[in-house]
Amino acid sequence: MTNEQTAIRTTYFSIIGNTLLALIKGLAGVFGNSYALIADAIESTTDIFASLLVLFGFKYAKRPADENHPYGHGKIEPLITFAVVAFLVVSATIIASESINNILTPHKTPKSWTLIVLGVIIIWKEISFQIVIKKSKQTHSSSLKADAWHHRSDAITSVMAFIGISIAIVFGKGYETADDWAALFASAFILYNSYLILRPALGEVMDEQVYDELISDIREKSLKVEGVLGTEKCFIRKAGMKFNVDLHAIVDGNITVKIGHDISHNLKDYLREQIPNLGHVLIHIEPNE
Repeated sequence: MTNEQTAIRTTYFSIIGNTLLALIKGLAGVFGNSYALIADAIESTTDIFASLLVLFGFKYAKRPADENHPYGHGKIEPLITFAVVAFLVVSATIIASESINNILTPHKTPKSWTLIVLGVIIIWKEISFQIVIKKSKQTHSSSLKADAWHHRSDAITSVMAFIGISIAIVFGKGYETADDWAALFASAFILYNSYLILRPALGEVMDEQVYDELISDIREKSLKVEGVLGTEKCFIRKAGMKFNVDLHAIVDGNITVKIGHDISHNLKDYLREQIPNLGHVLIHIEPNE
């Protein structure tokens, strides 16, 4: 299974899970008098649309290179990540606003059975996070990583809601707004995580050089190709789940252009064979001194 297929399948998992949880949270929040659960339902609803955006991005990125996009369509992925972060910010803002309104408005203490619902949700969302974050690392997908953090943020808001509802139930009258305060704190956490997701995607768009481990691997493997004496510059640009490479290879300065050309092609083919997630590989031949 290719990285693209893995990412698409993982996104379907997120969409189905978030849809079910949004319904469960919304019903439990309404009938259990818990705005923290309703806030959770709001976030899960935005997560559905965010996951649909991620799915669209993956399908678009699979398009082959064309005349207008010779490097393919992979750059749409960090753009989708920006959109996913926007959904996170919107959901956090809605949750914060409604939490403040509920803090200022007297309401009933949440039902104790909502804690059971929250406990199940917390476990499920953490499992979902672990599954999706593992797949994001496997596929080198920034938007899948953002989707994974949607699950983790959901788990955190549920933990905060659990704490808030527990306080409201244990201490009783006068503490009815504890779960609203919990939702408010959770919204701040979501905003913080939004920045953590946005920063790498921004670096990807700006072609930030943060791939030292991959560069070392490329240099090491290049020396195994016959005729390559060493390497000089090595630049990497990430596009979707692929890494485009510009590499300067050092060869004997006395060889013919034809031999240098063959070494270049052999090196390119070897690197793409040994490191499957490489996209375009451009080899520049440098003569040794």
